[in-house]
Amino acid sequence: MKRLLAVAVAAGALATLTACDSIPLSKQTQGAAIGAVGGAVAGSAISGGSALGTVGGAVAGGVVGSEVGKRQR
Repeated sequence: MKRLLAVAVAAGALATLTACDSIPLSKQTQGAAIGAVGGAVAGSAISGGSALGTVGGAVAGGVVGSEVGKRQR
């Protein structure tokens, strides 16, 4: 039940960040934030809820999201 709630909260945050183009942050920062949330959810799901997997996923997702955001117009 906790995992379902975490996924639902993360999905809601992700939808909010991606739907709002008027956020006063750069595309790179937005990409990093979205990537970190997605990576944390994926890392948690893959590692079975391990804190190390969640943090590792957040870091990896943040780095990838930052690079993707850097290349967006």
